[in-house]
Amino acid sequence: MQEIINKLNAEAGMITSEIIKDIIEDHAAEATRTKKLYERYKASKTGVPIFSREFDSNQAANKINNKINNDFFSEIVDTKTGYMLGNPISYQLDKADKKAKTEITDFNLRNNIDDLDSETGKLATICGKAYRLLYIDSEGKERAMLLPPWETVLIYDRSINEPQFGMRYYTISDNSTDRTRVEWYNKTNVTYYIEVDGVFVLDTTESVNPQPHMFEDIPIIAFLNNEEEQGDCDKVLALIDAYDRALSDVNSEIEAFRLAYMAFYGVEPTLETIEIARQTGAFGFPEGTDGKFLTKDLNDLPVENHLNRLEQNILRFAKSVNFGDKEFAGNSSGVALGYKLMSLDNKVSTATRKFSTGLRQQFKVLATAWATKGIQLNYLDVFFGFTPNLPTDYAAEADTTGKLKGLVSEKTRIGLLSFVDDVGFEQEEMARESQSMVDLDDFEDDEDDEGDED
Repeated sequence: MQEIINKLNAEAGMITSEIIKDIIEDHAAEATRTKKLYERYKASKTGVPIFSREFDSNQAANKINNKINNDFFSEIVDTKTGYMLGNPISYQLDKADKKAKTEITDFNLRNNIDDLDSETGKLATICGKAYRLLYIDSEGKERAMLLPPWETVLIYDRSINEPQFGMRYYTISDNSTDRTRVEWYNKTNVTYYIEVDGVFVLDTTESVNPQPHMFEDIPIIAFLNNEEEQGDCDKVLALIDAYDRALSDVNSEIEAFRLAYMAFYGVEPTLETIEIARQTGAFGFPEGTDGKFLTKDLNDLPVENHLNRLEQNILRFAKSVNFGDKEFAGNSSGVALGYKLMSLDNKVSTATRKFSTGLRQQFKVLATAWATKGIQLNYLDVFFGFTPNLPTDYAAEADTTGKLKGLVSEKTRIGLLSFVDDVGFEQEEMARESQSMVDLDDFEDDEDDEGDED
């Protein structure tokens, strides 16, 4: 990537067909990896290894080959996404005028931000990273869309930690011919390219090319799952595959038992006899002869222990939770559940910090567009609240916050209540209700009002 940066510097930041090819080639391995992970999450036939397992010609002749997918992958992803983003992120803004607050609220509603946040977090959990593209729609409004990591590249200079360029590339069908289309972003413009006979040229279908994207920064935002850009299941893929193979083989063995062989003693049946037996379900044996099914004893204890150990290791090393555990069925205390969820909570803590970094960069870029409308926003004044999605003991929360009255600030105390999304709004509502209440202590007793019959 640094070589690509050097080439761009040599071309004064101008992109060429050769540089585009270099970027796509450099990104090919990562694109393949993330695409396979997403296909695996969908449990597609091309994504799950067990679905493509085949025996060699010598083994396959008379052997059953069941292919059973045990979907630990999506369970781990959905558990983390639901825990982290099942409750919508709360967006809080300090030190800003009403116009900026209104603009953020409208942006979130216009882009269905709750759903977009959830899908972004899910894709980052699967692939290790996800991207968003900010753009201006036909009505002049700021919009955001999700970009998959297999078609998105951010180009960094190794001396700084901010992207210098961004590129999106994807396949389109043109007269039954697949071509690659490229969107190249710098800090002011987007330029569109199309592949023609193996060479990337300006896309003439765009009336203005290049055209300003209306932001003063790269409008592609990265959302990382962790610093290593690893998905939650990357470290346990081999364990999941081992579980699939073991259970598939056991299932095949059990099914093979149904095709058990019959041994005949003292007589050799004819094909006609066997065919009649298939229709009637009965054999007739001459005196002194016999027939029995040949079966073998299946010792399932080692297999069961093996599968249990694999399941435990999968969930342990993926830092997920087995909600089928009997301890979750009981009325365990909050502290006990906290210990059970500690690994998941630690993993989510890292992901929320990375997600907040992406959101902060998003509002930094959005602020440049809003500034042209006279709306001033300091992106550092925007804060993001993540509330774990868990069953809540409201009685315990009320008891705790009641005991803290007078010991901590009201803002801190109210913020401990999980069902309060916006602490500032809640304080305003409490103040409004307080003003509308009648304080009886302010009224003087009738006997103290001399000369007032009323």
